[in-house]
Amino acid sequence: MRGILVSSTVAACAAALPLALLAAPSGASSGGPDGASAPASATPRAAGARPAAVPGATDSLRLLPLGPTRRAAGHVRRGGAQGLPPREVAPFSLVGIVWDDATTELHGRAQVRTRAAGTTAWSGWQDVQTHDDDRPDLDSPEARRRSLRGSTAPLWVGASDAVQVRVRPEAATGRTSDKQALPSGLRVELVDPGKDPSPRIRKRAAHRHAPAPSEEETASSAVNHPLAPLGALEIPAAGKTESEKDVEATRVDPKSASDGRVAADGHDDTDPEEDAENETTESSPEASPDVTPAASPETSPDTDETLADNADPAVAHHVGPRPRIVTRAGWGADESIRERGFPYTRTVRAAFVHHTASGNGYSCAQSASVIRGIYRYHVVSSGWRDIGYNFLIDKCGTVYEGRAGGVAKPVRGAHTLGFNTNSMGIAVLGSFGRSNPPAAVVNAVARLTAWKLGLYDVNPLGTAALVSGGGNLYKKGTSVRLKVISGHRDGYATECPGDRLYNRLGAARATAARLQGR
Repeated sequence: MRGILVSSTVAACAAALPLALLAAPSGASSGGPDGASAPASATPRAAGARPAAVPGATDSLRLLPLGPTRRAAGHVRRGGAQGLPPREVAPFSLVGIVWDDATTELHGRAQVRTRAAGTTAWSGWQDVQTHDDDRPDLDSPEARRRSLRGSTAPLWVGASDAVQVRVRPEAATGRTSDKQALPSGLRVELVDPGKDPSPRIRKRAAHRHAPAPSEEETASSAVNHPLAPLGALEIPAAGKTESEKDVEATRVDPKSASDGRVAADGHDDTDPEEDAENETTESSPEASPDVTPAASPETSPDTDETLADNADPAVAHHVGPRPRIVTRAGWGADESIRERGFPYTRTVRAAFVHHTASGNGYSCAQSASVIRGIYRYHVVSSGWRDIGYNFLIDKCGTVYEGRAGGVAKPVRGAHTLGFNTNSMGIAVLGSFGRSNPPAAVVNAVARLTAWKLGLYDVNPLGTAALVSGGGNLYKKGTSVRLKVISGHRDGYATECPGDRLYNRLGAARATAARLQGR
C-alpha cells in the first residue's frame, strides 16, 4: 500500500468558507473564486437517486486550487494545493482520490473530513494513504485494455452526506520542484456501496419467483463448481479429507491456457528453474450458463485462436481443511460493472498478504459493504477489470471471495505490483501499522493459505521463485525467491501490510503448515 518514502507533513488549511445550506466545520478551506465547489462528473446524479437494478453508486468530483491562485504564462500553477470546500453530497461511505495518469505518483498529503449522514457532526481530518501499490502490472492485458488511473488507497468513513478535501504537495526543495507538483486530473471519489439485502429476502428470493440471474452472475458462480451450487452465498467449510478432492476444482478450461513461454502480460514469468507449465494465461468471455466450467469453450481475449490444453492437476497430498468462504453473491457484487471473462495464471506459488489501509472503523456486520465499496473503487474509479484481491478477510476472521474466476483456480489478481503472476493476494480489511490484527485474522490467513496453497502442493514454510514484472524493488525480468507466504512489502517498497500484521506472518506460516499435516 503506502510507499516507504513517506510524504512530509505540510501546514494547516486555509480559512473557513461559509456556504449556504451547509454549516462548515472549523478549519474549512477557502480560496475565493477558486475554492468554489467543483462540478460533478460527466454523469451527475441527483442526491438520493439510485438505479433500481444496480446496487451502489459513485460520485466523482473535481478538485480545484485552494488559496491564492498562482499563474504562469496564463496557466494555473499545478503544484499548488487542491481540494474541495465543505459540500453536501449524495450519501456515501468510502472515499478515495484518483488522477489521470496511473504511472504518476502523488507526492504529498491528502486529507478528508466527512459529516455523518443525518447529523451536523463532522469528523476530524483523516489522512488518505497516497500510495496504492496494490494494483495491476502496467504492461498487463488488464492495463492495455483499460484506461487505468492513478489512485490513493480507499478510506472507509461510514455513512456520510458531506465532505471536505485538501491535497497539498510536498515542499519543493531545490531543483525537485517539478516532482512535487500534484498530478493532473485530481478527483475525489465518493462511493456508496449500496444496502445489504437481508438474509431473509435473499433466502426467499432463491426459492420463489426471483429474476433470472444475469450471464455474468451465472458465470461468476459457475466457476466455483463443484465446491458450491450455482448461486450459493457461501462455500462451506470442509475437513481435510474432503478438501483434498478440491484439487479437481483447480482445473481451468483447457482452451484458456497459453502454451507459449512468454506470458500474456508481456514478460516471461517462467522461473529459470522451472518449465513452461507455470506461465500466465488469460481466459476468454465466460462460459454459457448451461456449460460447466471444466468444459466451457473459452478462447483468448487477445486473439481468436483456441488455446492449448493444460495438464490435469496433480493430486496434492498436503491440502489443509477448506475454510468457509463468502462468495461474490454473498457479499453482493454487482457483476455488471466488471470486465467479462476471467484472467488466469498457470499455478499458484505464493500468497501476498496485504491490508486495505481503509481504516478499522467498520463493524463486522459492515464488512460486505466495505468490500463492495473497494470493488466499485477499483473498477469504476481506478479503471481495473475487477476488484484487485483474490481474497479478503475481515477483522472477525471471515474469508470472502475477491476477484472472479473461481476460489480454487489460479486467478490472476491486481494486488502486488510486479508479482501478480502465479500468486494470490489476500487483503485484510483495515489498517495495521499501529493496530494489532485480531487472532481471528491471523488464524484466517493460516486456514486460507493452508487450503489454497495445498491445492497446488505448496509448502507454506517454503520459498517460491517468481519473476518480477517491474517494481521499485526488483527490475522487470528479475528472478526473485520469496517466502511462500509473504507480505506485500517483500515484493515492493511499501509499508503494507503494516508492521503489526507483517510481524504475525511467521505464526500464520507455522499454523498453515500444521493444518496441511507437514
